[in-house]
Parts: sequence; C-alpha cells; structure tokens
Amino acid sequence: MRSANLRQRRRSVRGKMSAAAAVCALLGAAGLLSGSPASASAGTPRDNGAAVQAALRDDLSQYLRTRGTAEHISAVSLRVTFPGSEPSIDLAVGTTRYGGGPPVSTSALWQIGSNTKAFTAVILLQLEAEGKLSISDPLGKWLPQYPAWRDVTIMQLLDMTSRIPDYAAQPAFGAALAAAPGAYFSAVRLVSYVTGLPLGPKGYSYSNTNYILAQMIIERVTRDSYADQLTRRIIIPLGLESLCYAPYTCPAADAARMPAGYFYMSGAPSLLCTPMPPLALTWAQGAGAIVTSLQDMTTWDRDLYQGRELPPRQQRQLESLVSETTGQPIARTTPADPLGYGLGVQQYASPSFGTVWIYEGETFGYRVVHVYFPSSGIIIALAVNSATDTDNDELGALAGTVYQTLQEAGTVRAGSNAG
Repeated sequence: MRSANLRQRRRSVRGKMSAAAAVCALLGAAGLLSGSPASASAGTPRDNGAAVQAALRDDLSQYLRTRGTAEHISAVSLRVTFPGSEPSIDLAVGTTRYGGGPPVSTSALWQIGSNTKAFTAVILLQLEAEGKLSISDPLGKWLPQYPAWRDVTIMQLLDMTSRIPDYAAQPAFGAALAAAPGAYFSAVRLVSYVTGLPLGPKGYSYSNTNYILAQMIIERVTRDSYADQLTRRIIIPLGLESLCYAPYTCPAADAARMPAGYFYMSGAPSLLCTPMPPLALTWAQGAGAIVTSLQDMTTWDRDLYQGRELPPRQQRQLESLVSETTGQPIARTTPADPLGYGLGVQQYASPSFGTVWIYEGETFGYRVVHVYFPSSGIIIALAVNSATDTDNDELGALAGTVYQTLQEAGTVRAGSNAG
C-alpha cells in the first residue's frame, strides 16, 4: 500500500462535508442550487403517503442501481422526519452484503462517523453551562502535557481553527490501521501521531485531532470516561436505545444489526473491498465513534438544532460560525460565503432555498449524511455501507434528490413552524 495517509484527499474522520466541493455536491448536484429538477418522481398529493414513499423508494433503488458498483455499496437507508406529530418516513433498499444477503432493515445500525462531533461539542458546552470550564480556556489549563498547544482554546478545537494537524492525515496512522483494521488505539496514541509537528496556517482547517483533545478535556474535567458522560447526558435522557459508543458501550450483538461496511478508497490496496470491523472504532473515539440507527440519530438532530440540549447562551455558541473559506468569524453564511463551521456543526447557504444545517460523517466502512431544513423543519438522513473517495461519492446528491421528491409531492411546507 502507499504509505501516504488513507485520507489525504479528505480532511475528516469522515466529516467530509467540511470540504467546500463536497458540500456543494450535497445539494448542487441534485439541481437544488439552481432550482432545477433532480428527481423524475411524479408529483404526488400530500395526503397520499403511500405514493410519496413509493417515489422515494424509487429514488433509493435508482441510486443503488446506478451507484452500487461505483461506490461498492449494497444498501441504502433513508429516514425523513417532520415537525410536530407527522409520521416519519423510513425506507431501506438493498442487502446487508455486497453481492447478496438478507434485505437491509430500516432499523439497521450504522457507524455515523463525524456526526459524532456534535455530541462531543454539546458535552463540553453543557460543562460550561455548569460552570466547570469555559470554552475560552486554553489547553494548557486542562492538558498541560501538550505544551506546544498550550495557548489553543477549547473554542478553537471545536471550530477547527486550532491549526493542530489531523492524525488521520498522517502516514504512520494510515499504515497502522491498514495493517490491523481492528487494532486498539488510545486517545493518547492518536494524538501522538501529530505531536512535534508544526502548526498549520491560520484559519479554518479540519482536524480530527481537535475532537480527540476535546474528548480528553471532558474526561479530565469530569474525572469520568467520555462513554459514561455521553450515556448519562445524552443517551439516557433522550431514550436513544440503539445509540452506542463503539466499542465501549456497544453490545456485541449490535454487529449483527449492521450491514457489512466496505473499504473502497484509494491509498490502501490491501483493504480494497474489504468488510471493515463493525465495532472497532477506537481509532475515531470522540471524533467519530458513535454507532446508531437513523431513527435515534434524527431524534438527536432535532433536539440539537431546536435548542433542547443547551441553554440559550451555549446554543448560540454551538451555532457561532467561522467561514470555511477565510477562517474568520461570520454572523451567518451567505451565497457569497456559503460554508460555515460551528462547534461540531456545519451550515450551508443555498442561493435557491435558504440555509440548512448539514453534516456527512464517514468511517472506513460507512457514510451517513443528515440535512436539517429550518424553513420546513424537515430532517433527511441517509446511510450507505462503504467508504469511498470523494470523486465516487454521490450520497449528498441523493439527499438533494430526496428533497426534490418531497417538494414535488407537496410534502415540503416552506416557512412552516420548524418546531
């Protein structure tokens, strides 16, 4: 294999929605940037739920037929949730293994990758609200063992302006993971891949190391494990029965609920088309190690964006943005400066339909994207069972297709209460 990192073309433990081109692909490739049609699904009366679901199933099936080989996927799962009491839409097409196997279930579990980062940010903001830390605190206060980064603040970790390099972009990390995909990585070991390296240039730069350090701060402040804090603060209060932190809190039986997840990326020929270990995510930890169903993920997403996890001050901090272009703070995204990163969340301004919150997380075997549309209160979540290079990833375009189908069906109610 090339010793170059497994992720040189992307900047995340699978939060590739941090890259401008990928975000534009999410909605632009589906025609939503310009408002052009993206789905061949016929218009459907709003009260005809069966017809809407049939149209969406056709979208998923068409995607699997046309993209299954290119992305090495056998399964696509969709969940759409609406504000209020309107029932969700849950669909899945394909099989649990490439080339065959049982049908994939709508209750399947998925590695959600960098969607995990919002959980980590929320825990830190909850701790701030409790007076146990400030996100303005420098790392030197909590992690003095890293003196080169002593002046970096928690805020800079969370909004990706720390300049600390990404461990997932280091050749030594890539080589270790390729040699043993199920290997155990401690947080200290992950950080060790970048200690001694120079800081990057000022501005926005996506780095998973930031969120490993954030996890370590949580553990230092609480004198507790990240897994326990996640369970106590988020999983139990929200009743997220399928959500776990792999491998620490995931029952072994969860692996049987997961479609096989395939490595399908350049840079590691030895892993090409290989099913990756379903629960071996110590290499991702607080940057990307949550496993869950789309049902539980969208329950969390709605609470997150509607401010039910944090007091108002901390919610404003969560949603405070830096431009992914300039690295400077911005009040909001605009069509001229459309990509903004908050604290584990990302905003995109579309010139055709307004502002959305989006994130695509990826591990070495799975991709999961969610999009929250504040104007309608709709959340779209999609999952597929492979990791693939940027040029082969059209999952974001599928999210746009789904939204277009909902528009044509009269299901999107722009300007409605998003509560």
